[in-house]
Amino acid sequence: MKIVVIFLLLTILSIFILWRSKKTKANNRPFGLLKVSRKFHKWLMLFIGLQFVVWSISGAYMVIFDINYIHGNSLVSNPQDTIKPDNIHYSMAKLYDKYPQASKLEVGKLIEQNVYRFNVDGNQYLLSAQTGELLSPLSKALAIKVSQHHYSADHDVSEVELITENPPFELNPRSLPAWRVNFDAFGSPSIYISAETGKLVGKRHNFWRLFDWMFRFHLMDYGEDSSIHNYLLFFVISFSFATALSGLVLVYFRVFKKDVTEELV
Repeated sequence: MKIVVIFLLLTILSIFILWRSKKTKANNRPFGLLKVSRKFHKWLMLFIGLQFVVWSISGAYMVIFDINYIHGNSLVSNPQDTIKPDNIHYSMAKLYDKYPQASKLEVGKLIEQNVYRFNVDGNQYLLSAQTGELLSPLSKALAIKVSQHHYSADHDVSEVELITENPPFELNPRSLPAWRVNFDAFGSPSIYISAETGKLVGKRHNFWRLFDWMFRFHLMDYGEDSSIHNYLLFFVISFSFATALSGLVLVYFRVFKKDVTEELV
């Protein structure tokens, strides 16, 4: 649908330019098409020129930085944790006796110990597979240990915060509640740990945060939904096509009709 609208806008613009050029010619003013195209090109570029600069800067930022670094992959290590059945002392039978409504049961690791993760009535639980102790929601001390286990460097923890509502833009709301552990390092890295499952749910630093803003500027998404389907972007792109069309007219006169251009100047 939007492509059709863009085509119609360009068609209307072309008809208007031709009409203006004929009107100009009728008034004995030469080179009407060139004059009208130059006027349109000047005002359209004045209107969307700033956005062209924003596109250039934001696009350059997104291209220069490696996407794996932006995603924060270098912030975390990926240890290959092996689950040994001999270390599971709390049987599933005992778990189901205590939590008969448990669903989506899985066995995993939390630092060095085996754990059960499961759901009960939409709530997530974390249980030690060695002692049967309920570990969720994670305490502040345990959240720090888990974040340090995932963090690839050896920097000091600068701040710890439990987020239960109104998460920052860098954290998916579906990951709440979550612990945010900030480290005292270049780029202000943050590790997000789910308070219910103990899993790593986010890894961010200032370069990612700036990348997110650059991405928004590039898509002209100045709202909160981070969507490429916005009418501001659509209309600016339409005007950009119109600018390119008038620019092609100017190029034609500049390259193939130099005598006309020089005479007009």
